Amino acid sequence: MKQFEVLGQKDTRSGFGDGLLEAARRNNKVVGLCADLTGSLMMDAFKNEFPHRFFQAGIAEANMMGMAAGLAVGGMIPFTGTFANFSTGRVYDQIRQSIAYSDKNVKICASHAGLTLGEDGATHQILEDIGLMKMLPGMVVINPCDYNQTKAATMAIAEYHGPVYLRFGRPKWPIFTAPDAPFEIGKALLLQEGSDVSIFATGHLVWKAIQAGLALAEKGISAEIINIHTIKPLDATAVLESARKTRCVVSAEEHQMNGGLGDSIAQLLARQLPLPMEMVAVQDSFGESGKPEELLVKYGLDTPHIVAAAERAISRKG
Repeated sequence: MKQFEVLGQKDTRSGFGDGLLEAARRNNKVVGLCADLTGSLMMDAFKNEFPHRFFQAGIAEANMMGMAAGLAVGGMIPFTGTFANFSTGRVYDQIRQSIAYSDKNVKICASHAGLTLGEDGATHQILEDIGLMKMLPGMVVINPCDYNQTKAATMAIAEYHGPVYLRFGRPKWPIFTAPDAPFEIGKALLLQEGSDVSIFATGHLVWKAIQAGLALAEKGISAEIINIHTIKPLDATAVLESARKTRCVVSAEEHQMNGGLGDSIAQLLARQLPLPMEMVAVQDSFGESGKPEELLVKYGLDTPHIVAAAERAISRKG
């Protein structure tokens, strides 16, 4: 099993802040909007360097989405910033009607997603946002795995024309991707080749999947680990190629089982390659206040649960 070098720990929201600043330096059409959470979204550096390209919308997220749509009509590339809960559930009508329906070039950037938001509790730990956004026609949905990949993704979506939902989080997390690694929207990344089971992971759970691969290797099980940073469009070719080789699949995500990455993979396999599949995801419940790592354990999203899911999938192979 390949060993991954940890380059440090940093929150993925900082990857967004640094990526936005660099994107703005490269393209003067990049503008930023925030709903009274500039510090939390790590947008201060952008605001300070480009004050005339920064718009503070206040606690008025729906209005912020309308402003972003208008700026896109004017030829700008707006990046909106607030918590994932407020970036989706609170403003779904505005996103659907003013951004997605007319294919506006708006980048909806959402921090503090999932259980790893931690102590803020269930009202802020949105676990339905990927499903909400991927159902919108034409909406790209990206969920990077660490600081470096989040920075690269932020810069990449500035060059992509069309609506994008970019999801990231608050906790410090291991950095294990290269700082200069290219980011290609819709292209899965094979992290580790394997022959017994395919593990498709997204966001923070990519690191947990890597740890699961190491644990499985100690048991003589060869796991293929694939980072699905772009949930929509899903890299169907990568999923099917791996699944044909291993003949069983596990998905891992910090999201509800309904509507998430596993849901998309299951739909693909049902149509083209039915085989055993297990999903590591939240089981139809809200979160709660607690430490991020403790919540991942309680809700079944940690390394041992991925290992157990892989073993179940393997046991179901014909």
